[in-house]
Amino acid sequence: MARYTGPVCRLCRRDGVKLFLKGAKCFTEKCPVEKRNFAPGQHGQSKKVKKLVGYGLQLREKQKAKRIYFTLETQFRAYYEKAAARTGVTGELLLQQLETRLDNVAYRLGFAMSRRQSRQVVRHGHVLVNGKKVNIPSYQVKVGDVISITEKSKELSMLEASKNFAAGLGRVSWIDIAADNLSGKIIATPKREDIQIPVNEQQIVELYSK
Repeated sequence: MARYTGPVCRLCRRDGVKLFLKGAKCFTEKCPVEKRNFAPGQHGQSKKVKKLVGYGLQLREKQKAKRIYFTLETQFRAYYEKAAARTGVTGELLLQQLETRLDNVAYRLGFAMSRRQSRQVVRHGHVLVNGKKVNIPSYQVKVGDVISITEKSKELSMLEASKNFAAGLGRVSWIDIAADNLSGKIIATPKREDIQIPVNEQQIVELYSK
């Protein structure tokens, strides 16, 4: 499947806000958004910043959500259409689908320091769902599912650093995390207040519903 492989810090600078795509670096003074808070490119610094309204604002919100969860347009659109077909608040249902992707859950559990890294952890077969290996990053977890790391993979040196990093991010209310055992159980569907990302999902709904 196609995926973005370029420098992710440019994406944050393009949106003018931290999307937390680079793990621990995003929380240090080395973060490019802190050092160069202007759009990337030859003319980024000299460009006059325009206030976004209407379609431009809606597009930026969609781009931010896609970049945070590392999805491409076709897949993201499918998430929206599925959310729109269900009963409830479409924007919240959209974010719930993105948040319960296996690669995002692996990130929340502290298996990696960024969603991009957690995608690799899943792809390389390090993650189990209810005791069975699943290597599909977009796999949707459900309430009651137990997500863990394979016994052999627990020896990976990156896991200790990732676990400590996740501990500093705060509690995830919809997952019962057993950090010492590198596992967690989905105990609830995430609500909007549980999903701390800098995105206005209503703007995305308005964009797609035109």
